Amino acid sequence: MLLAIDIGNTHTVLGVFRSSKLIDHFRVTSNHAVTVDECGILVRQFLHNHHKINGVIICSVVPPLTPIYQEMSRKFLKVDPVLVGWKLPLGIKILYDDPSKVGGDRIANAVAAYQIYGGPAIVVDLGTSTNFDVISDEGEYLGGAIAPGVETSASHLFQRAAQLFKVSLERPGKAIGSSTEESMISGIIFGSVGQIDEIVNRIKEELKKEHKIRKRPKIIATGGLAALMAKESRTIEEVNPTLTLEGLRRIYLQVKKSQKSS
Repeated sequence: MLLAIDIGNTHTVLGVFRSSKLIDHFRVTSNHAVTVDECGILVRQFLHNHHKINGVIICSVVPPLTPIYQEMSRKFLKVDPVLVGWKLPLGIKILYDDPSKVGGDRIANAVAAYQIYGGPAIVVDLGTSTNFDVISDEGEYLGGAIAPGVETSASHLFQRAAQLFKVSLERPGKAIGSSTEESMISGIIFGSVGQIDEIVNRIKEELKKEHKIRKRPKIIATGGLAALMAKESRTIEEVNPTLTLEGLRRIYLQVKKSQKSS
């Protein structure tokens, strides 16, 4: 079985695949002070119901945690992990000015989106930041946009405004809130949705004008808040909450296939 690990700034998501099926996944806090042994014990606890892991693939946007999870894989799972990067056989071409600067999660999202939905496509990944990743009709990673995440923006608001308090992020009942709590939920959710739709629409226009792509792009949302945002968004067409994990699985298969043929 394959263990796919997506190390993010706030959370780390681990997914267990049996063949092409995601049979379990877990979300833990990205503790920057975790040791290899602590990481290994935690992962083993999550994997106690699963058979032996014979493959591990990692994408990470947290450099201090990358070697921790790599060493954890070697020490506790006895597997040399694959680390996602632009030099791997991805099946897509990265046209970023500096391909080495594209996060592994964005690469995984692009690979999964193109293989599942085709191109052109726009992936909206709602995490610590809200990432917009753009894939052409020919499978080229064109780049995208990075905006403050929904929870990140909300957390900053709670911290900086003395008379405001933390609220749960849920679907607003109305735009005009009749209490402080309703007003905050309305502003946070509708404001974030407006940001998403505006950026997506601008990307769509650029695809037509700058890249001469006439085909309408597929808009896919992923991440923890994808379903909530999709209900209010005018542009999101598909919600795939485990798109990143699926991209990791597909990259792993391509790497192993390349290794066998070389």
